[in-house]
Amino acid sequence: DIPKVENELFGGFIFSTRAHAKIVSIDTSDALQIPGVRRYFGHKDIPGSNVWTSVLIPDEVVFAEEKVECVGQMIGMIVADTQVIANEAAQKVKKGNVDDAFKTCAKVFEGVIHLPGQEHFYMEPFSTAVRYLDTDEELLIHCTTQSPTSTQHAIAGILGISANKVTVNVRRLGGGFGGKDSRPIPMAAALAAASLQMKRAVRGTLGRRDDMVFSGGRHPFQGRWKVGLDENNKLKALDVETFLNAGYTSDMSPPVMEVSMMATDNAYFCPNVRVVAKCCRTNLPSSTAFRGFGSPQGNMLAESIMTEVADNIGLSQEAFRELNFYQEGQQTHYNQTISPWPLTKGYRDLMEKTKYKDRRMSLEDFNKRSPWRKRGLAMTPVKFGIGYAESFLNQGAALINIYLDGTVRLSHGGVEMGQGLHTKMIQVCAETLDIPMDIINIVDTSTDKVPNTTSTSASLSSDLHGMAVKDACNQINERLKSFRDLGMEWPQAVQAAYFSRISLSASGYYKVPDVGYDWKTNSGQRYSYYTHGVAVSEVEVDCLTGMHTVIRSDVSMDLGRSINPTLDIGQIEGGFVQGMGWVTSEELLFSPEGQMLTLGPGKYKIPSVQSIPQELNVSFFEGVDYSDMKTIYKSKGVGEPPFFLGTSVYFAIRDALKYARVDNGLKGSFSLPVPATPEKIRMLVGDLIAEGSRIEVESGEKPWSVSIS
Repeated sequence: DIPKVENELFGGFIFSTRAHAKIVSIDTSDALQIPGVRRYFGHKDIPGSNVWTSVLIPDEVVFAEEKVECVGQMIGMIVADTQVIANEAAQKVKKGNVDDAFKTCAKVFEGVIHLPGQEHFYMEPFSTAVRYLDTDEELLIHCTTQSPTSTQHAIAGILGISANKVTVNVRRLGGGFGGKDSRPIPMAAALAAASLQMKRAVRGTLGRRDDMVFSGGRHPFQGRWKVGLDENNKLKALDVETFLNAGYTSDMSPPVMEVSMMATDNAYFCPNVRVVAKCCRTNLPSSTAFRGFGSPQGNMLAESIMTEVADNIGLSQEAFRELNFYQEGQQTHYNQTISPWPLTKGYRDLMEKTKYKDRRMSLEDFNKRSPWRKRGLAMTPVKFGIGYAESFLNQGAALINIYLDGTVRLSHGGVEMGQGLHTKMIQVCAETLDIPMDIINIVDTSTDKVPNTTSTSASLSSDLHGMAVKDACNQINERLKSFRDLGMEWPQAVQAAYFSRISLSASGYYKVPDVGYDWKTNSGQRYSYYTHGVAVSEVEVDCLTGMHTVIRSDVSMDLGRSINPTLDIGQIEGGFVQGMGWVTSEELLFSPEGQMLTLGPGKYKIPSVQSIPQELNVSFFEGVDYSDMKTIYKSKGVGEPPFFLGTSVYFAIRDALKYARVDNGLKGSFSLPVPATPEKIRMLVGDLIAEGSRIEVESGEKPWSVSIS
């Protein structure tokens, strides 16, 4: 929505249509004949380094050089007078001691879980507008990024110029969910290279289909597990091996893998744990950050274990979970002490509030009377760690400018992407300065105002930047104290300070204390704290079609003392529905050659108005002591934790299927594939129609589509 400037050009991108191939030639002749086309850019036109580093490993290029390694890899870019011409021309280019513990276990079970990727499907696709400032060959880059600083430094390195000549500015994002952390950088760098060399403004925006092919998504995941119980049905040993599909570059895969390893416990204590994880390089677009950052995959493995084992030992899901919950003072497998532990109480409170036991009895009566429609009920907990493993990332900054009329211009290092971060920062500023919110303005996030920022991710931005805003405001308060003590109103105190030559600007800073983890010694404070939650969902499954209806979902979250309950409830509702989509409807299918087949909303099924719960209730934990919390106003991170609670819908579907399968003579545990689409649900009912319709792929037969996990 940034207005077009005079002589602005537009970029259209050429993406690979092959998963793994050598680049024999690039023929731009037809494209360059189109009126309005200015130039083609490829890897030879990058003035600095074509190789860039997204996180740790320099293994990604802006433009492919001698080969392509996935469908959707960027090969080149056409620069033209309009976006339509640029896109048209682009199409013309041809292109513990676990082992000993198992010996003494009373019961041992094993299993495998496959989890798919997920498309971010933010409303606003990747977009960048570059302004060439000819005063000193500087670039002003408006970019859809969650990480302005990473984008700034990556582009400076790619162009071979210093970082102080690149300013990255983000007014707001139309959604991000982690997908705009590192992945927009190659596109922004390509446009910046064109702008620098042509000394013109250049912009580019991806269409939805190109965005889905290019941007990557959640890591597909496979987990193999073996679990042992003692004679009291308590977890005694857990051995896990996991594999993450990284795509063709490392990108965020190593840290995502690490988080998934730490999330394999979810809410349960086991004294002997071994987790081995591997990132797998494949000829697919790079998987990247997505809401939860590996935690949902680890949590899903844990909950699948608890569900299948409970079936095998004849205990109810609820009783088996509660029996194995952490207790305060116990340690995780990464040696972090659990304290406090409000989840057990929150679990019991929600069970009572939702009349869970009464509904279970009513549901069983319904299922006895209904042969083709079955209801299921499930309760899912989550323990979500807040904080970065690398201690240097746990810092935030802010800048506050007070003007003579008393109005305030606030800048901070976080990016607004619909989560309400700017609103919370204005609240913190207003509360600390004791002024009205409507005289405070936040315009954008920019590297020339607040430099060296941490990415807006990990549900940590309110904690980091809220404390930094408070620090800056406290400095202003200290300077104005003598005037306000005289009874001056805010505008008069500001003017008096100015005429007394007192600075009305302040830079605030905050670093999270005592956080950081050492992988070599398995020691340190990995997370600052945990956000906890519980969800109950009830569904009805049509056993003839496999379709399901979510009758009701109740979510209860432990959010400390919420700064803005309305915003937090919105995050809970959105996260829950997005998590529900991951495990019920959002299926990414590829051709055997690596082409994504489920492009656009017509084929990739995100939750709709018809699929969300008919009744969705959200509440906060009650009776929890937050006096020891050291966060801004004792609040907690909320963006990512509710995502996993959407899986309660999946487990409720599985519960309904148990009743259907018993009717058809099938007892015992079973695996429900993820996502639980209607056809998968239908085939697990176990009736004669389903069994007679089963078609197995013949040896050597080439499937029309492949689900990656």
